[in-house]
Amino acid sequence: MNTLRLALRLIALIAALLVALPLHGMWRLFRARSPWPRRFLGWCARIVGARAHVVGTPLERDAVILANHLSWIDILLLAGATGTAFVAKGELESVPLIGWLSSLNHTVFVARGQRMAVAEQVEQLRRALAAPWPVTIFPEGTTGDGTTLLPFKPALLAALDPPPPGLRVQPVRIDYGDATSDCVWGDESGQVHALRVLRRRGSFIATLNFAEPFAPDGGRKIVAAEARRRIEAL
Repeated sequence: MNTLRLALRLIALIAALLVALPLHGMWRLFRARSPWPRRFLGWCARIVGARAHVVGTPLERDAVILANHLSWIDILLLAGATGTAFVAKGELESVPLIGWLSSLNHTVFVARGQRMAVAEQVEQLRRALAAPWPVTIFPEGTTGDGTTLLPFKPALLAALDPPPPGLRVQPVRIDYGDATSDCVWGDESGQVHALRVLRRRGSFIATLNFAEPFAPDGGRKIVAAEARRRIEAL
């Protein structure tokens, strides 16, 4: 049954892609903002078994979303709920298919760990913040265990100093509830983790708890600390 479940979910993911890609192309042909990356990623979340439960009011533009990070499923859920783009490690851009699909969703690829490149990364993010959709950063820089927040890395938040006019920061706590142990991406390879999730029986509730947004005043360290405080409070 696990093998059959995996096969059916893979077929459904391919079918969703085959529906969304031509429609996305039609929207782009007329230079219109395409809703299809957001819809496709939302569909993918449901296909892998996640049922999003949104608490609070997500911002859909002029916002930086700062969220705890548990799994690649986070990306499907947040994109489906808000239409957000993401900041991701640069290596992802060269991954076949995944890198290309990420670029369709306006992903900002950054070279993490290269201190000399931070200024360029900050400028990339500032340009991305001018777009009419939010941008999500996972400030832990890696996936956690679902129960403890890791230290936040505030380097990229220098893009908010000074903040673009009208921009706000919205912290989000992602919680997979009883499915946390199944969904958290620990020391496994991406392929092993993805296959394990796709073989998982049934569905699960994934709660996206959106905190009250705040103005990013006071510098990157203060912004990171305030976002962390609000996520911990959730």
